[in-house]
Amino acid sequence: MLGESRIRFKTRQIADSKLAHNAGWMFLGQGLSIFCQGIYFILLARLLGVTEYGIYAGAMAMVALVSVYSPLGSQFTFLRHVCPNLENFRIYWGNVLLTVFALGSFLVALLTWAVPHVAHSYPWTLVLCVAAADCLCAQTTSAASRVFQAFEKMRITAFLNLLTNFLRVVLAGFLLVHLHHATARQWVVAALFVSAIATGTALTLVTRLYGWPRFSLRLLRQRVGEGVVFALSYSTAGIYDNVDKAVLGHYGMNAANGIYTMAFRVIDVACVPFSSIQEAAFPRFFQKGAEGGIHSTGAFALRIVKHTAVIALLSVVVLVLSAPIIPYLVGKSFSESVLALRWLCLLPIFRSLQNSAGDALTGAGYQRWRLGTQAIAAVFSLSANLYLIPHYGWHGAAWAALATGVLLAAMNWAVLLAIRNRVPALEDAK
Repeated sequence: MLGESRIRFKTRQIADSKLAHNAGWMFLGQGLSIFCQGIYFILLARLLGVTEYGIYAGAMAMVALVSVYSPLGSQFTFLRHVCPNLENFRIYWGNVLLTVFALGSFLVALLTWAVPHVAHSYPWTLVLCVAAADCLCAQTTSAASRVFQAFEKMRITAFLNLLTNFLRVVLAGFLLVHLHHATARQWVVAALFVSAIATGTALTLVTRLYGWPRFSLRLLRQRVGEGVVFALSYSTAGIYDNVDKAVLGHYGMNAANGIYTMAFRVIDVACVPFSSIQEAAFPRFFQKGAEGGIHSTGAFALRIVKHTAVIALLSVVVLVLSAPIIPYLVGKSFSESVLALRWLCLLPIFRSLQNSAGDALTGAGYQRWRLGTQAIAAVFSLSANLYLIPHYGWHGAAWAALATGVLLAAMNWAVLLAIRNRVPALEDAK
């Protein structure tokens, strides 16, 4: 008995050490990405100005509402079935690529036709470039990073994230030096080229390290239902993350969208330190779920959130203190972003809480429950933004974002605890 306890303790030490190692690589890579993103935001804001930046942000938000359906959840199906058994890699990876390229191409065409009818300030050429970069390039690169996540090669995942941001910095700097000012349409054409380079690099790395993909239409049909649940879940997250910017764009509030989006991007950067831990831990949730169901993933979520919540709280303090430097970095036209950032500064805490509980549900096979909480949050966010933005502009968007964050964090933890209390400790959640 004592020997078994020592073995379990040693096994946990090794697992924790590997998790810390992976989180360290993610933090290093994302730390460098933060630096690149910071320079990128400064250069891009100076290149475009607040109104053109708002046009770009609005078009990106509208495309992002749909682009998450390009892989149709196949990247998460990949993680669920490859993390416990790496021999499944080739056939699941092939089906990810097949889904992204087939469905992504359809969505590019659909968005190029539909978005200019919804928001007249977005020409079809701008939407075409944004949609191709997001639906095809970005989704393929993201799926490739999931491959390295499954094999717990987090330094390569971090490299891919860093590569994309680095190329954007180089591009924005080049255009700022040579053009001084650019339109949103000029920027998205150039950014599409950069996205294609990152995608080609990602696919080359996956192929060289793990081999060529295989394809199975039978397996694709078999797993499509599971993938749809993941896709719906991921898309609902995209709704409450992007619907505010899309609604601002729909009402033609391009300057307000630029102000609000700049503050929101700073929030995204502030979340990187704890999100690197969550990204490194995500494959482990599937392993925990296979071993002990919801009780194992719930306990693991509690261990993770003890660290991420503290980091998120520290980031709030940093955001409040550093907010006044925004106009000095990106220009006086973004002065109101200081106030917007102070309104939004509590979002990192809510994200830390909601993601830990949500990953525990996903890893244990309760993705439909997570989908339910996120669907409720998405409907609430859409309704709140449609009411508040016409009356209060970006202030209404900020209020809706905070309320949605609180609601989702509370629902995810409530559902996780309720299921843990209902399911016997040794029951297989799947």
